[in-house]
Amino acid sequence: MAVVDLIMPKLGESIMEATVLKWFKQPGDEVKMDETVLEIATDKVDSEVPSTAAGVIEEILFNVNDVVPIGTVIAKIRTSATSDEPRMASNTPTTPVVEKVQDAVVVETTQPQTAPSEGSGFKPQTNSGSRFYSPLVLNIAASEGVSMTELENIPGTGNEGRVTKKDILQYVSGRKSGVRSQESGAKNSEMIIPVSRVEAQQETGNQQQVTKFQGNVEIIEMDRMRKLIADHMVRSKHTSPHVTSFTEADVTNLVQWRDRVKKDFEKRENTKITFTPLFIEAIVRCIKRFPLINSSLDGYNIIVKKDINIGMATALPSGNLIVPVIKNADQLNLVGLTKQVNGLADAARNGKLKVDDTTGGTFTLTNVGTFGSLMGTPIINQPQVAIMAVGAIKKRPVVIETPAGDSIAIRHMMYLSMSYDHRIVDGSLGATFLTAVAKELENFKSDREY
Repeated sequence: MAVVDLIMPKLGESIMEATVLKWFKQPGDEVKMDETVLEIATDKVDSEVPSTAAGVIEEILFNVNDVVPIGTVIAKIRTSATSDEPRMASNTPTTPVVEKVQDAVVVETTQPQTAPSEGSGFKPQTNSGSRFYSPLVLNIAASEGVSMTELENIPGTGNEGRVTKKDILQYVSGRKSGVRSQESGAKNSEMIIPVSRVEAQQETGNQQQVTKFQGNVEIIEMDRMRKLIADHMVRSKHTSPHVTSFTEADVTNLVQWRDRVKKDFEKRENTKITFTPLFIEAIVRCIKRFPLINSSLDGYNIIVKKDINIGMATALPSGNLIVPVIKNADQLNLVGLTKQVNGLADAARNGKLKVDDTTGGTFTLTNVGTFGSLMGTPIINQPQVAIMAVGAIKKRPVVIETPAGDSIAIRHMMYLSMSYDHRIVDGSLGATFLTAVAKELENFKSDREY
């Protein structure tokens, strides 16, 4: 009988550990090669860990919410087992533990919890129809008295329209608070909840994001992703002595070129061209001239990266931020960059990013102008040494030099800023690089092809 170790996979050069979110398999369950065994979370993205062998789960070594170092054995798979072998006993609970709920407000009420009845039509062991439900979703539905009919009518935000944990918990929360009525016909009257009854719900292995009220103050607990972002930002400021330089660029030629070609570009390439790939193109050209910007620090050793992988900060619908990475951006033309930018942005907003999509970045761009800001002082995305912010493009009267003398013209102007690690990048290099990017944008050829 052979036993294969399932290892916590390497998730990127800066990621040293991951949190177990949920197990899809339990001891005694059969598992196929590459079948999902568990879901994990890092400070960048949630991901699924597939099986590295076919067989039966022999042992699970970590529980939900445990933080596991990369390279650690997390489960054991018995490869010589057959499907007719009995399910093994285990000290690990067979009921999935519901971890922290993101983007859901849960309020405690005096309304009794409805247990599933024999006539509810809910069958947790099987799925009616072709729609797939994870064991965790089925378990929550069973414990909350959600019938299969109700479950089938819940809009799914997961991959291929699957109902996710967040979907089912938001549905249950809304039903309890009177937002939604049960499909069985029972009416939920609106309830006025005294302030004293609105309090945090925190149980062992079952932590949920809640809202508390104290007088005129509303207290909202951070969701898991926001906590990770907060810790990452504090760690970056503690690690790197930040310096920020500013400049401005006349991007009139760039704006006019995009306005002229965007319809034809979308028709021919089946994707929209935004300013982001144009900014990335200019950054890549300048990194080739100033390679020290594309580096990291290991103790007192400067690690200069030969690959140019550009991260682009992307806002999620929840308000959180994630940084997908365009790998080998220097090897892509403008069309390739545009498709990568749009593809990663769409995947981020729809929750379809993979771990590899957010790892390996060597330089980051954030477009604060998207939200109307003229400029920003971004925080370095560790272990990188620099991050650039581009502000909103505004028309302004500007003094320009012509052969006939100075004149005032209406131009499209944009501020650029760059924060950099002063342990490696001095002010002269930081300002020179930033100015070089601005000049690349200013000297954009308005007659170029794409």
